[in-house]
Formats: sequence, structure tokens, C-alpha cells
Amino acid sequence: MATRRINASERTILEKDDAQNEKSDISPAVPQHVIMKLLGFTFAMIVVPIGSYFLTVHTIFKGNSSWAGGFAALLANVVLLGYIIVAMNEDDSENIKAKAKKND
Repeated sequence: MATRRINASERTILEKDDAQNEKSDISPAVPQHVIMKLLGFTFAMIVVPIGSYFLTVHTIFKGNSSWAGGFAALLANVVLLGYIIVAMNEDDSENIKAKAKKND
């Protein structure tokens, strides 16, 4: 089996990792407020439909699990629609801020 010899002019992987003059960028790729919104809506997507099912199955719908399940599905869609609206408004706010900076 043949092996490859490293020339003196080539840098090894470890030498490439030791970038002494370069500053590393440790900022997160996604802002924290975006992650918090996602976690909040994820929690709501789990809790709201399940909670609404168990709250309404015996109180409002008198034991009819089909109606309670349909209501839970409706509330899951409401949570999803809310997330879409919040995400779209967040996207617009960044564009508005950029336009305001250009005008100043």
C-alpha cells in the first residue's frame, strides 16, 4: 500500500486549524429571539391542541371525542397560522429597518 509523503511546503490539517492572525466569528447563525419564538410556538403546538381536547371532551362536547378532536385540530391550525403571521411580520420589520437606515 502506497503512502503519501507531505512536502515541507504543504500545511498539515493541524497547521491549517491554527489560524493565528484570523479572528473567529462566534456569533450565532440564528438570532436568539427567533429561536425563542420557535420554541414558544413549538410548545403551543403541543400544549394547545392536547389541552383543548381534554378540556372540551367532557365539558363542552359531552363525551363526543370526534368533536373534541376536530376542535383540537382547528386550534392546531390557529397556532400554525399565528406562527406564519409572526414570521411574516418579523421579515417585514427587517426590511423596514433597512429602508429607514438608507433614508437617514
